[in-house]
Amino acid sequence: MSLYDQRGVSAQKEEVHAAIGNLDQGLYANAFCKIYPDHLGGDDEWVNVMHADGAGTKTILAYLYWKETGNLDVWKGVAQDAIVMNLDDLLCVGIHDNILFNSTIDRNKHLIPGEVLKAIIDGTQEFFEQMRKAGVLIHYLGGETADVGDVVRTVAVNGTMTARWPKDKLVTNDRIAPGDVIVGLSSYGQAVYENGYNSGIGSNGLTSARHDLISKYYAERFPESFDPGLADAVTYIGSFRLTDPVSGVPEGVDAGRLILSPTRTYAPVMREILLHHFGKVHGLVHCSGGGQTKCLKYLPGNMLVVKDALFDVPPIFKLIQQASGADDREMYQVFNMGCRMEIYTSPGHAEDIIAVAKQWGVDAKIIGHVDACDAKRLHILKDDVMLTY
Repeated sequence: MSLYDQRGVSAQKEEVHAAIGNLDQGLYANAFCKIYPDHLGGDDEWVNVMHADGAGTKTILAYLYWKETGNLDVWKGVAQDAIVMNLDDLLCVGIHDNILFNSTIDRNKHLIPGEVLKAIIDGTQEFFEQMRKAGVLIHYLGGETADVGDVVRTVAVNGTMTARWPKDKLVTNDRIAPGDVIVGLSSYGQAVYENGYNSGIGSNGLTSARHDLISKYYAERFPESFDPGLADAVTYIGSFRLTDPVSGVPEGVDAGRLILSPTRTYAPVMREILLHHFGKVHGLVHCSGGGQTKCLKYLPGNMLVVKDALFDVPPIFKLIQQASGADDREMYQVFNMGCRMEIYTSPGHAEDIIAVAKQWGVDAKIIGHVDACDAKRLHILKDDVMLTY
């Protein structure tokens, strides 16, 4: 059993998918988000999308960093995480403007004071203003803030996004086909619209990152930060304090800042691609839960996806792998490993898409291709070894 499983989490969320297996799958089975008829407007040429996601256990890392340093800014990053995990999923069906957002914050009032709530809400508003300047309009409709200390040990930050969108501007992934190439957008570095170095961690796999990287000091000082049912052998087994320096990253980025890098949004990049190169986009996949294997869920038929030119693995994932001892196969199933957005397109159109990303300071390149196959399969080349899924 993997460390991930021992900690009560699942990269593939098999039980969740089984629980929702009988629900309506929407109009387009291969689309990254469920898409429904236009119940809001009653127009056959439009659709409705509602999506829910959140920052996950990244809030616990923010809690620990705030308790240790007193720095409230990390909570603004958590607000961004909860938004982007929704926003970048919607991007994958072509939605990039005029979006509604509603937040849900559940806290233990004894541990999470009003100043933390204010930092989260302020961070939400600041992110939306930043997106507005980039041409992405998101309307903040408020939300629910609940004091539920009997349910939540520290704080949970989640959100819901809703949009009404024309059918002829949807990306449904039905056009993905053998012969396509895959343009990958890097998850790390510093985009034009980011304020500093981004490790690329996103908001997936943070349970592993937290327990594998940071030390027993946090189990002893902050027992409220983990499930008391966890075995000691898998609880905070790393060597880092959150304020420790880390080699291989820009000066001033400590271990805590590295793990708490706000999830990068691709909204400014994707807005331009979808506005000016829409017909060139055959499919879109956000490599979130499930990491680099996420694409297998959204192929419109039996195909082989080959990723043989992924980006160099950024330092954060190397640290996690060294600390956990996880093999390459598990790492690529849990984490994005430096590439969090995939654009499926024709070989002749790849450079147009790459050029848009680079204008925004987001590294991009062809990371692989699609071949014919008798089943849905994925090959990932890592250090001259082919990982097969």
